[in-house]
Amino acid sequence: MDRGQHPPGWAWQWLSSHPATLHQLECSGAISVHCNLYLLGSSDCSALASRVAETTGPESSVTAAPRARKYKCGLPQPCPEEHLAFRVVSGAANVIGPKICLEDKMLMSSVKDNVGRGLNIALVNGVSGELIEARAFDMWAGDVNDLLKFIRPLHEGTLVFVASYDDPATKMNEETRKLFSELGSRNAKELAFRDSWVFVGAKGVQNKSPFEQHVKNSKHSNKYEGWPEALEMEGCIPRRSMAS
Repeated sequence: MDRGQHPPGWAWQWLSSHPATLHQLECSGAISVHCNLYLLGSSDCSALASRVAETTGPESSVTAAPRARKYKCGLPQPCPEEHLAFRVVSGAANVIGPKICLEDKMLMSSVKDNVGRGLNIALVNGVSGELIEARAFDMWAGDVNDLLKFIRPLHEGTLVFVASYDDPATKMNEETRKLFSELGSRNAKELAFRDSWVFVGAKGVQNKSPFEQHVKNSKHSNKYEGWPEALEMEGCIPRRSMAS
């Protein structure tokens, strides 16, 4: 789909008018509100992978406790009419890849083989809910100009779904942070090495997005060996009308 197909005049009100539709996961047992997948006891890579597998199960599961997936993208309740159901999951350390689901369609995941270290970004038409493009950008050893070329030309009405994996910020420069801030991010300016970050923004916003979670990488609070906890965010985004 041509990015230029989004009609002009879009503003953030259509997204922020239903802030209560953001559902942060409620987890049981030792799993925190951000859904820690495991507590790591070794820095060895193989031990890391083994521990993740033991506590998260197959790649299709992102929480330790199974639950019935009754609604789109596994939400615990259905979204209202003319809303888009979504779930965004950051990567777990450098072992389990991130996921972006919209309207029960997996846009990005390890199974689809289209995720990678850094920032995983899916662009979506805010009117139709159709995927425009999905790409991963290596923010440790990649070229930040590739990311800039991807997000600079966005047209109004484009939804931007972001999930971090391993390191989302080393190659970030001032322009990159400014562009994400203009998409509605509160945390892009402070994003740092190995932070966990999930975000849903849009081109043409007037206020900050209600859909964002961020956990700093800190040796005092990390839940993995060298990485903070994984994040999982779900909710309902009002579908934009052609006339808005």
